[in-house]
Amino acid sequence: MFEIKRYTSDKAAEWNQFVAQSKNGTFLFNRDYMDYHSDRFCDYSLMCYAGGRLLAVLPAHADGDVLCTHRGLTYGGLLMSEKLTITQAMTLFREMNDLLRAEGFRQVDYKAIPWIYHRLSAEEDLYALYHECKARMVARDYSTCIFLAAHLRWERVRRRGIMRAERAGLQVEISNSYADFWRVLTDNLGTKYGVRPVHTLDEIELLHERFPKNIVLYQAVRDDVVLGGVVLYVTQQVVHAQYSSATPEGKALGAIDLIYDRIIHHDYKDYPYFDFGRSTEYADGSGLNETLVFQKEGFGGRALCYDTYEWIL
Repeated sequence: MFEIKRYTSDKAAEWNQFVAQSKNGTFLFNRDYMDYHSDRFCDYSLMCYAGGRLLAVLPAHADGDVLCTHRGLTYGGLLMSEKLTITQAMTLFREMNDLLRAEGFRQVDYKAIPWIYHRLSAEEDLYALYHECKARMVARDYSTCIFLAAHLRWERVRRRGIMRAERAGLQVEISNSYADFWRVLTDNLGTKYGVRPVHTLDEIELLHERFPKNIVLYQAVRDDVVLGGVVLYVTQQVVHAQYSSATPEGKALGAIDLIYDRIIHHDYKDYPYFDFGRSTEYADGSGLNETLVFQKEGFGGRALCYDTYEWIL
């Protein structure tokens, strides 16, 4: 029933147009975003046609005999047209499995797209994973999400942080210059966790240049010194905190509290969801960072799971 083709670069415009119109795609699946790190992954994305119409795409890469969807992205999975029915989705997964098996793949690792990122309900894939693919969950990661319309009251410690920041004269600004904040972020991650940001400074500047409305930097500044910042990934449904960090002085003065106050209560107050991102330390979602979760819950955030599945072909 389906004609399934591998993505090639000459299909970029068709791919991007489909992602923009799909019921569960975001700018992370635009090829101008995905391909910034194409040198690190062997792309094996699929485009799925029925009756000459593109009904689904699968952002993916090959890791030996494992198809992954997609380790270089926060979330992944099948992007679907609003025209795709559940019966078609079941058939599509069956036919994709046959194709992948014939092409030498042994296993599929599948990141599901959290439902808050869906423009329309789009969990046909989850039904097909269970009943067609006999998939099993191998990771459940913990994120913290705010339903902005609920207007949950912030905890006292967060409200006090705002007052400290205001008394200290901190100002929040939107900036197109990432270098100062990247030093703060890199120092913080290196000192606390012994890691570096997922993106280099050059990469985040490139992505911001390509997606200036989707990638936005907020900074807390005093006397022209950056004391903290938050990098947002803004999609149609969700404002996501991709990076958040402050200097020791910024932490003491409530810099992050002041930034989130502007983002959540002013600039993006009419969005449905704010996603703080993951608060876990290991690949399977274990190692809950309770201190980080406490901070996020203080802003009114509650649980959201990011799930990963696998099945043997």
